[in-house]
Amino acid sequence: MRIYRHKRGGVPQLNTASMPDLIFTVLFFFMIVTHMRKVTLKVQYKMPQGTELTRLTKKTAVSYIHIGKPFNTPQHTVTSSTGRGQESVSQHIQLNDKIARIEEIAPYIVAERERMNPADLPNMTVSIKADRNTNMGLITDVKQQLRRANALRINYSATETSAKRP
Repeated sequence: MRIYRHKRGGVPQLNTASMPDLIFTVLFFFMIVTHMRKVTLKVQYKMPQGTELTRLTKKTAVSYIHIGKPFNTPQHTVTSSTGRGQESVSQHIQLNDKIARIEEIAPYIVAERERMNPADLPNMTVSIKADRNTNMGLITDVKQQLRRANALRINYSATETSAKRP
């Protein structure tokens, strides 16, 4: 009499019970690691280079102004508010996802301040990301609008130079 039955040789089935846990773990990892861009850039710019750079610590209190050449659009005429006359430049100002005029900067900053968390208001910073060939008259006009909106903490974005000078 046989006590033990003879098992037939075969490959056991793959246990897929832990597969959903693994998939959700990988999905969660990519959601955390991936940087999501908040603004679609409509201007292109090459950042100027600098040597004494610091990083912004609290990015939630930062509002960005992009100044640069537009993607695939012709040049337009910008009238300077400082009385320098009209000059034909291919520089656009981008606030969030739209191209704006210089006069729209102050209302934009006021709206950003109202949207911001009250705890972040003392640390509110405006970061200007401008092309290295941007006319300083345009930068001055932007700074004048920021003064009108009482946004006095201004940061200029730059890349670090590869070789430091002695």
